[in-house]
Amino acid sequence: MTPILHEYAPSGNCYKIRLTAALTGQSIERRGYDIMAGETRTANFLASVNANGRIPVLQIGDRFLPESNAACFYLADGTALVPDDAFERADMLRWMFWEQYNHEPNIATVRFWLSLVGEDNLDAVQRALLPGKRAAGAAALRLMNDHLAERDWFVGDAPSLADLCLFAYTHVAEEGGFALTPVPAVRAWIARVEQIQGYIPITA
Repeated sequence: MTPILHEYAPSGNCYKIRLTAALTGQSIERRGYDIMAGETRTANFLASVNANGRIPVLQIGDRFLPESNAACFYLADGTALVPDDAFERADMLRWMFWEQYNHEPNIATVRFWLSLVGEDNLDAVQRALLPGKRAAGAAALRLMNDHLAERDWFVGDAPSLADLCLFAYTHVAEEGGFALTPVPAVRAWIARVEQIQGYIPITA
């Protein structure tokens, strides 16, 4: 049974699922939606795919799994991307939770606002939030850089889902105006992820 990915292709949250599938040698069917046109807010989508009105959603048969990191875990469970060691597995989840709580809400949001919506089209609330999100995103990159200064991967000695989930928006952070020049360890890590066998770019 081939899983179906309900997605918006430019989204890093959707890309991380495609990347996980590629690195684990799994096929997925892609079903695209235009979030700019409100296609995930229709009555049919809300009733049949995700009542929360958001993507990505990974469909397995007649079951639907929202939340990108949960979908990545489903695809990677039992593979080398999920560490065998209990502490490393929990540490991987720690970074995946941190990505959704500290990293994605800032780096991904600013990228979306600036590169897809356009700064001239932001409303008053978005404009007021922008400086804080820029500062928080830059702080997240610095924390990542400090962690990677003396290690190749976020957890243990090999790539894991923590790396893939953090990579998705980090490698396109400059599209949101975040400078990667001050974080050389992050740039070196990005290059390592891109060399993993089976890697696919976000545009694939």
